[in-house]
Amino acid sequence: MFIAMNRFRIHKGCEEEFERIWAERDSQLNSVPGFIAFHLLRGPEHDDYTLYASHSMWASRDAFDAWTRSQAFRDAHRSAGDHRHVYLESPALECFDVVQKG
Repeated sequence: MFIAMNRFRIHKGCEEEFERIWAERDSQLNSVPGFIAFHLLRGPEHDDYTLYASHSMWASRDAFDAWTRSQAFRDAHRSAGDHRHVYLESPALECFDVVQKG
């Protein structure tokens, strides 16, 4: 199993807009081979931002990599640059191979 996470620092006051953008996007993940699950997580609030993370689970790193090269990925991220004003900085991608499952 493989997990891909993006951390987002969202400007204070833009949280509702950020969550709406994610709720309304056409991710196409459910049709992607090897996709298991997705969660959007809200973390702690700081003075100038609120931390969020997207968390996607995959059958393998190969399945994730194939999705990042697919038309479905390009379609899902087509308007990502339209909302730069909500981000304090660019998202930070973190990838993990699952080594133990409980």
